[in-house]
Amino acid sequence: MDSPPRLSVVIPHLNEPHDLRRCLLSLVEQRRDGIDFEIIVVDNGSAQLPTQACAGLPNVHLHREATPGPGPARNFGAGMAQAELIAFIDADCVACPGWVRSIVEHLEQNPDTGFLGGDIGILPADPARLTGVEAYESIYSYRARDYVQKYGFAATGNMAVRASVFRAVGPFGGIATMEDTEWGQRATAMGFKIAYLPQAKVLTNSCKSFAELARRWDRHVAHEFHNVGSSKAMARWLATAAALAVSPLPGAISIIRSSRIGGLRARWLALVCLTRIRLYRARRMFGLALKDNSAAVVGTWNREKS
Repeated sequence: MDSPPRLSVVIPHLNEPHDLRRCLLSLVEQRRDGIDFEIIVVDNGSAQLPTQACAGLPNVHLHREATPGPGPARNFGAGMAQAELIAFIDADCVACPGWVRSIVEHLEQNPDTGFLGGDIGILPADPARLTGVEAYESIYSYRARDYVQKYGFAATGNMAVRASVFRAVGPFGGIATMEDTEWGQRATAMGFKIAYLPQAKVLTNSCKSFAELARRWDRHVAHEFHNVGSSKAMARWLATAAALAVSPLPGAISIIRSSRIGGLRARWLALVCLTRIRLYRARRMFGLALKDNSAAVVGTWNREKS
């Protein structure tokens, strides 16, 4: 019998066949590094199964998971994985050269690492002329190092885990949870070591407009509001909202110091977008405190694309 692959790559998919094809091609390129890996695509209810996106590519397996949400799709893929090492990447991401190799080498050479997170960057439409949203997202949207080193989780758009650890911790949560945060913090609470691996980098699409960025934050804010269960927690929630409203000014320091963008124009646009989105988030937080409609928001993971 053939030996199992050294890595299983799991990709949840929903109505993004062109992005999925781009992601798959970036992974297929990495077979040149000589590491045997399989790719498991799990469709989560697309209008049309991405058969063409997966066609003609070696060792790509397409499955379906009817339960809505990226967590259930990833759980299905992990259950199908043949390798002892499992990596998760999103369909709208591009794996940078060496992504597979760096993950496999790190986990094989560091047996004390239970799971890891890699770096996440932005794919701008024009790298020489960022939009305000792209400049903002380059700095703030994917702070992968902080996720790992400060908060004990890895974003599932770029995460790898030992299959034995995944089985011990249990599955990702459903659509009503921030599944990567909850899973990662559950794993670290159980004593599994997490590592940050900057050389395992992926790039992902930026939001195309401020409205799209705001919709993304709607879901994050609604998830966080689920943890507000007492008057003391509500007081902290309102205090955080007030602090957000005045936070753009000190945020300018982070923008000036950031190495993720360059030039005065991009930094100014990032500051403008930062100010807009933090005022928006503060308003949404105050709005949820007055009228809780969070359940309606968290139950729509990419469903508007259907």
